[in-house]
Amino acid sequence: MSIKSDVDASVVEWLLDSDPSVRWQVMRDVAGATEEAVTAERALVATEGFGAQLLGLQGDDGTWAGTAWNRGWDSTMHALMLLRDFGLDPDGAPARTAIDRVRENVTWRGTGPPERDANRFFEGEVEPCINGQVAAVGAYFGQDVSGLIDRLLGEQLPDGGWNCERENGATRSSFNTTICVLEALLEWERTQGATPTVSEARLRGDEYLLTRRLCRRSTGELIERDRKGGTSWTQFAFPAWWHYDVLRGLEYLRTTGTNPDPRAAEAVDLVTSHRDSTGRWPLQTRYPGTMPVDLTEQVGHPSRWNTLRALRVLRWYAARG
Repeated sequence: MSIKSDVDASVVEWLLDSDPSVRWQVMRDVAGATEEAVTAERALVATEGFGAQLLGLQGDDGTWAGTAWNRGWDSTMHALMLLRDFGLDPDGAPARTAIDRVRENVTWRGTGPPERDANRFFEGEVEPCINGQVAAVGAYFGQDVSGLIDRLLGEQLPDGGWNCERENGATRSSFNTTICVLEALLEWERTQGATPTVSEARLRGDEYLLTRRLCRRSTGELIERDRKGGTSWTQFAFPAWWHYDVLRGLEYLRTTGTNPDPRAAEAVDLVTSHRDSTGRWPLQTRYPGTMPVDLTEQVGHPSRWNTLRALRVLRWYAARG
């Protein structure tokens, strides 16, 4: 592998000394490995380390933790979000087996409004933040989530974003909800092909983030902590679950494949400011809840996940045309 010159070799070596779920992405995005080597390493996600552990926790009923969703981060939805983050090959036999069991067996019984009890997992429930995550993993793993995508498109607010409190009268969007929906729309475009309706809605959502420079209220005030839910926008967690933070917003924009917008500069500066003297980024916060697998990272210590994500964002921004 040819280590790219803008990253210290010791940082790359440290990133590579890790779980396959991290390593294959480092090989692809940072270390300049061949496609064949990346593919071979990615295949290990299903058979070694965090990915294999997580797949092994699926119950005979197709669920993780016995439920479609919970507040503890170890439910079916959360497990599938992690497997997507890990980059489990959606076309591989382990993924197909796991997803078939979810599709055929898992419903939303007991996790939301009673009228949604009979919904199968990939039909979702009612909150756009949850449905966005379900649609994102569904699209990634090749499932039909067209009904969820249509529902989310119909719930977009006039300012371009989304809010789970819309049904309670909210008229302004939430960054937390918006990022979940945008990731779903982008995943749908990547796997199903872009359509004018979906692309237009997603671009309106992008504009919502960029108008606020990814970190400011409509009044211009810097948001360090969300008013509701304790989300810390300037402190980076992995996994973030439904929470927004600046690094997650930038990672989403990077993944769109578009040139960076100048309005992202302040957010990029914030990411750069969190880099430590060794060229790594720490895990700055962890949201309360039970993790299904231990990712072996501690708050206040260097995080391979945050370092990988930050390096990708900085490289994307530096290459702007």
